[in-house]
Amino acid sequence: MNWMEEYRQKLVSPQQAVKHIKSGDWVDYGLLCAQVRVLDEALANRKDELTDVKIMSMLTLSPARIMESDVKGESFIWNSWHFSTLDRRLLDNGTPAYYTPMRYSELPRYIREEIEPIDVSMRQVAPMDKHGYFNFGPQNSHSKAVCDRARIVIVEVNQNQPRCLGGYHEAIHISEVDYIVESDNQPLKELKNPAPSSIDLKVAEYITDEIINGACIQLGIGGMPCAVGSIIADSDLKDLGCHTEMLGDPYLKMYQAGKLTGQRKAVDRGKLTYSFALGSQELYDFIDDNPLCASYPVDYTNRTSIAALNDNLITVNNAIEVDIYGQVSSESLGSRHISGTGGQLDFVLAAYESRGGKAFICLSSCYLDKEGKTKSRIVPTLSPGSIVTDPRTVAHYIVTEYGKFNLKGKTVWQRAEGLINLTHPQFRDELIAAAQKQGIWRRTNKI
Repeated sequence: MNWMEEYRQKLVSPQQAVKHIKSGDWVDYGLLCAQVRVLDEALANRKDELTDVKIMSMLTLSPARIMESDVKGESFIWNSWHFSTLDRRLLDNGTPAYYTPMRYSELPRYIREEIEPIDVSMRQVAPMDKHGYFNFGPQNSHSKAVCDRARIVIVEVNQNQPRCLGGYHEAIHISEVDYIVESDNQPLKELKNPAPSSIDLKVAEYITDEIINGACIQLGIGGMPCAVGSIIADSDLKDLGCHTEMLGDPYLKMYQAGKLTGQRKAVDRGKLTYSFALGSQELYDFIDDNPLCASYPVDYTNRTSIAALNDNLITVNNAIEVDIYGQVSSESLGSRHISGTGGQLDFVLAAYESRGGKAFICLSSCYLDKEGKTKSRIVPTLSPGSIVTDPRTVAHYIVTEYGKFNLKGKTVWQRAEGLINLTHPQFRDELIAAAQKQGIWRRTNKI
């Protein structure tokens, strides 16, 4: 069948496409590198015609014109499944932006069963192939669930979106699309990984000491997980696997160093399994039309029962704050929202269910606040308002530049002792005093 005729029939201008958005609608804006651009500009020009248009987003990488044109949030209400730096900036500048709590593995089901119907889905896609499919690019995640639930589906074609092979749910057929818009073909946003600090490298060394040949690796976003990837690339480890929600440049580095073969994986043997990719243009070029890489929806990559089938699953993620009971906060500092739960809890659970698996939560022992004062990241109790991302009952290893500590099976006084050992020495006495006051300290402890 010649799908180009249907393509021509559904091709409209951005202005024509956004005319289908009405006041009060719920509109999905795409996530990561799939966030719409020319449709965003066209919708921003309708600001004075609309009210209460509720936008659904996730990990915003480019400033949205609709929010720049409506700083009070009267026409457009910004809602995010996971905050990025730009989402936080909206709040800091006084523009309303709201987080939607979720466990990432459950997000496709939320969309299909739990939330209000989506009126319009708009997202960037790769050019249509000869079979009539638009690939979602490096943003499988929950994209198909959104399109399945939406009343109107609009795709914005970007020639620079890579074609990411599945897996499944990596594409949508033209028969399921209502309108097609051609974009200005801007390059995808790149995530630049900073050079790892000495603290990052020290933490990474503690973690890589626990990795064996044939392990399966999940790395979260941030300097410390990136440092783990760098150290693995330079190590003697071999036959490692990849099963992750985010595929980043550390995996490319490990693959180029010959460390990632996936030959000992129990599921998707030989494949780099991921739900979304974010990194350099080199990474996007690597995943384009590459059968080595398998793009899946997040309810596959992050499902505990699937990820845990891989033996020796090693998961590495960041935290903002950990208290001496072992509660982990990775998404807020007090009531100030930073990011989101994302898939951290999914992979903490999956690693421990995996035979030989280990889940690492890493953080620097201290930081400088806005006044330049040094603060400990390991605290007596989490800051008031801080969200518990990983309960104390599921957290496994906590790692700082001062060492690592396994929480599993430990009493509250053992936890207090082990975690205080991971703090900067200048905070240890006050943390011991707090533990004594909280009734979780034994005088036989020696630090």
